Parts: sequence; structure tokens; C-alpha cells
Amino acid sequence: MTVTASRALGPNPQSFGSMFWENQFKTTIPLPSKDDSLKDQVAIITGSNSGLGLESAKQMLGAGLSRLIMGVRSIERGQEAAAQLRTVSTDAIIDVWQIDMENYQSIQRFVRRCEIDLPRIDFVILNAGIAPAYHAKLATGHESTVQVNYLSTVLLSILLLPVLKAKRPPGPEAQAPRLITLGSVTARNAKFPNKSQRPLLPSFDQITPALPWDPNDRYAVSKLLCQLTLERIAARYVDARDVVILMLEPGWVRGTGLFRALPAIPRCIVRGLLWVCGRPLEQGAATYFDAAVRQPVGSHGSYVMNCRVAPYADFLYTEEAEGVADALWDETMDDFSFANALEVLESMKKP
Repeated sequence: MTVTASRALGPNPQSFGSMFWENQFKTTIPLPSKDDSLKDQVAIITGSNSGLGLESAKQMLGAGLSRLIMGVRSIERGQEAAAQLRTVSTDAIIDVWQIDMENYQSIQRFVRRCEIDLPRIDFVILNAGIAPAYHAKLATGHESTVQVNYLSTVLLSILLLPVLKAKRPPGPEAQAPRLITLGSVTARNAKFPNKSQRPLLPSFDQITPALPWDPNDRYAVSKLLCQLTLERIAARYVDARDVVILMLEPGWVRGTGLFRALPAIPRCIVRGLLWVCGRPLEQGAATYFDAAVRQPVGSHGSYVMNCRVAPYADFLYTEEAEGVADALWDETMDDFSFANALEVLESMKKP
């Protein structure tokens, strides 16, 4: 088992407040420069019709990206965004493909299309995510935040791994494809009150006295679950020479639309706070560019914040974390049995 760079760092000694102040007020993310070239490269960005996904697509195309696959839920909104992007680059091929992160079959179809239609993939940015204000149970049987931000993101990651390995750019000097998922520093503050419940995943699906609905904590927990599982995938199953997996914190960013589901008054409050504290959209998107282009191979499996490897959430370094991670792993692989996810991961160990 590989020890990731984030694991080796140990818990973050900074307080959350100090870290937030440094991130939002004292850190400037470098934007792509004229020397950055993505000529001949192919990228997939989910949730790329708005916010960070759209802005990162603009930056990639501005650096000469040759082909962009926009993974979106609404083809109509995706085509509208693609029209904007074609004004940034008239030479690039820009495709709009549907993917519904609430639907496992849609995820499988998207992966099959990547396998069939793309001769090369250089990086994938899984930017799609939600922060709903209210509890909702989906057709999958799972609560929507956990479904979209954790389960569907991890399933899509797993199914894309052998595709990325097979579609890596040619040549001995070529960089291994990057698989980048959207993390959040809020995982550090996750209360995770049901962490001892077994089975674990079904406990998120109902509102109970022991687990009342808390949308802020549910979002944070969904990102914590990703850290628990994606670290294991990177450390035990995936060689960085085949695919580099990164969990990215873009900062608290203005103009993302993440909080659009909030009721009117809380939404106005958040918008005011973002106006004061939020990172500009172009700097948030530049963290995606850094992860895709500049992060060293040694960052594989790590959590990246401010363009540097950072510690995971504190919980991952506790004694109880391994037991929770084991239970989460078993339940997640069982949920993904229809897609043979564990067999897919085992195949990544083969030359």
C-alpha cells in the first residue's frame, strides 16, 4: 500500500479559522500563463455549463486545449455554454455529452461513450456536485447529497480508471492522465454523528432524532466520505504511472451557483459573505488548471489546497477512521456490485 503525500503530512496543525483566513485573504492563485500549452490534449469536465466548471473550461481552451468533453445534465444548457466557449477557441472540438449524477445507468453510458469515442484522454475534472437545502431521497434509494457528491462521484471515478489507463497520451515522456475530484475544506469540520452506525450508508437516507437533517454537515460529510474512499483507491489499486488521482480544494469561490438551492434569505447572506470573502472565480478555476497540468506525480491520492499538497481532514488520522473506512468501503463496493467495481479496481493492478 502506497503512503500518499497527504497521509504523510499528518493532521493540519492550523485552526480552521486561521486556515480560512490564509486561503481567502492571503493566497493568490496563479492564473494560466502564455507559456502553458495544452495543444493536442483532450479533457473531460463534468458540470461545465456554469461556475467553476465553465471557467476552468475557458482557461483550458485559452491554453490551446484541442478537445473538450462537457459532461452535463441538461444538453440544452450545455449547448448554450458551449456556444460561449467556442468564442474562446475556434479551433478546439467541443462536445456536449449528457451525464446525470443521480442515475447510475447514465454514468455507465457516459463511461462507455468515453471508451468508444475518445482516442486519447489527458485529464478528467469531476466538478459536478450539489449542496441541497432539503433532504431528498433519490430513485437509487440514497439521500441526494451522499448520492451525487460521494457515491456517483466514486463510481464514475472507478469506471473511468481503466479507460484513462488505456487512453493515456502516447510517448515515454507523456504525463499520465489526471483524475481530479472536487473536495472541500469543510470535510475537516464534519460532525459525522452516524459514523458508528452499521450499516452506514442507509443511515444517511432517513431523518431520525439521532440524525436530524443538517445540510451543511451533510455536504461536509459527503466530501469526507470521498477522502476515505479515494485515498484507498489511489493507495491500493492505482499506480501513478497509469493515472494520477487528486482531490482538489478550489477555495470558497464567488459565482459557482453551489448555494442556489438555499432559501432566499440564507442565499442572500451567503452571497454577501462571498462578496467579502470569496475567491474570484478565475482563481478558483486556476486551481483546476494547476491540478491538471502542474501538480507533480507525487501528489497522487492526495488532497490539494492552494496548489500544494495538504493534509486530509483530521478525522482520517484518528484511530476510529480505519474501521469507518472499512465499513464504508464494503458497503460502497456492495452498492456498486452491478457495475463490477471491485473487479474494475483489481484490473488496475495488472500491467
